[in-house]
Amino acid sequence: MKMQANLIRPGQIIEHQGRQWSVLKIQLIQPGKGGAFIQVEMRDFRTGTKTNERWRTADTVEKLNVEERDCQFLFLDDDHVTFMDTENFEQFAMARDAIGEQTAFLQDGMAVTVDFVEGTPVGVNLPPTVIMRVVEADAVVKGQTASSSYKPGILENGLRVMIPPFVEAGTRIVVNTTDCSYVERAKD
Repeated sequence: MKMQANLIRPGQIIEHQGRQWSVLKIQLIQPGKGGAFIQVEMRDFRTGTKTNERWRTADTVEKLNVEERDCQFLFLDDDHVTFMDTENFEQFAMARDAIGEQTAFLQDGMAVTVDFVEGTPVGVNLPPTVIMRVVEADAVVKGQTASSSYKPGILENGLRVMIPPFVEAGTRIVVNTTDCSYVERAKD
């Protein structure tokens, strides 16, 4: 099925140059001159090789038909991530680097959707947002709250995120899993 390049999201499976690729990261780049384009980091899930590809936002790419199954995250070890199919309760493992940076957002018992191509798990789709605790945040500089400035903060999973000045260490926030950005303060 053809789709526009600007609709590519992490976790999707696309076909490019006769190979099947799992999308790891995307970045929309809007240069000052010329049209916008999308840079995609992807991995061939058969050989494990990574590559970066650029497409104009109007270009089309081939999205593979995948079977999506509702699964539950069980645990993480050094090299593998283990999931359970919630329909038949079978457990299976995926290589940790096949999931990419989104591994950091996995939480015990999290419901995810796993993509299968020809019976092989190839990608994981996380919920669009997760609730994480800020463990470290810079102090607020007086007068900085007048403008919409952000400060760096570190989440419980070790990732760095830009947060508003009013967020302090220990605060639970909602984080976007696709680009690791602050959404809002979590409601307790």
